Amino acid sequence: MKIQGNSYRDGLAIEISFSEGIIDSISETQNLLEQDLILGPGFTDIQVNGYGGIDYNEIQSDPMNLAEISRLLYKEGVTTHFPTIITNDPEQISQLILQIVSLRKSDEFSRMSIEGLHIEGPFISPIDGPRGAHPKEFVRAPDWSLVQKWQNESKGLIKMITLSPEWENTVPFIERCIDHGILVSIGHTNATHQQILDAVNAGASLSTHLGNGAHPILARHPNYIWSQLSQDELGASIIADGFHLPAEVIQVFQKVKKENLMLVSDSVSLSGMPAGDYTLHIGGEVTLTPEGKLHLKSNPSILAGSASNIRSGVSFLIKNKLAALTEAWEMASVRPEKLVNPGHRLFKEGSIADLILCRKDENGELEVLKTIKHGREVFSA
Repeated sequence: MKIQGNSYRDGLAIEISFSEGIIDSISETQNLLEQDLILGPGFTDIQVNGYGGIDYNEIQSDPMNLAEISRLLYKEGVTTHFPTIITNDPEQISQLILQIVSLRKSDEFSRMSIEGLHIEGPFISPIDGPRGAHPKEFVRAPDWSLVQKWQNESKGLIKMITLSPEWENTVPFIERCIDHGILVSIGHTNATHQQILDAVNAGASLSTHLGNGAHPILARHPNYIWSQLSQDELGASIIADGFHLPAEVIQVFQKVKKENLMLVSDSVSLSGMPAGDYTLHIGGEVTLTPEGKLHLKSNPSILAGSASNIRSGVSFLIKNKLAALTEAWEMASVRPEKLVNPGHRLFKEGSIADLILCRKDENGELEVLKTIKHGREVFSA
């Protein structure tokens, strides 16, 4: 199979040929192509709670109900995503894991798209503010025996855990995670500077949605955002939807984290849904505005999660001149993929053929025209 477009890297007209799921060649083409057709690697979103009215954090009457999420995300150019299970009763987390295992067993599109699980909690801060919307009654100290149980149930699918290093036994817990191939990210934290340093020295390598899951008002210094920014070993994920972080904060994070800054959607089930009032099992009565802001119905100043997707995050960066197209695209593809799958290469000869063809309008908005996963066309407009 072959696909043509202008490279997201340099705008050159290229042709990519691939077979058996692998890119055979990437070469320049003399064919005249529309300038607004951009070809690049598929997006990798390592934080997806739900999408299109469907929630990975709810027990389904039939696990196959969850299959629609992968299909909807393919339409947005997301070729790989990590279902994200948040703080809950340990047995409930087990049931949520088992239904994703069942889903991948039964549905090929989901099996291709879901390459890992992200457990966000329950080992986070119990403090109001940093805890965010996570239910306080289920927050607990890191417990390796629980992670072992969940990992056995997931058949090794857990690739990432978000925790707060403020708990006493965090260092040996992080070391065990790293030894077993699980990436550890710091998030929803009230940790001290020293606790964050200790976590980094133990192997923590990322900050989850840096700048969110925090107190509304912080001490000028020290505080846990400065501490995470100061550590070169820590990459950072951000939500770029225009609501979670001001543009100037994103600019500062870019200057500090550079090529280690990446995008996540942190999408909840209302992502991709029409504007209106809804009731969530976590968050209660909420409102989704036509602009895409999701807030508590009773208080528009309090966010109730992200109703975005990673493609719109890329578009947001481009439209607001926060990043050039190449950098914005890599923040949603090459960078997260390299983090969670160090052996994977994207958009190179010999790499997996995870590709998307987009049309970019004059404002920088991307529209996905075609999505290819493991060399198979999984979406075409």
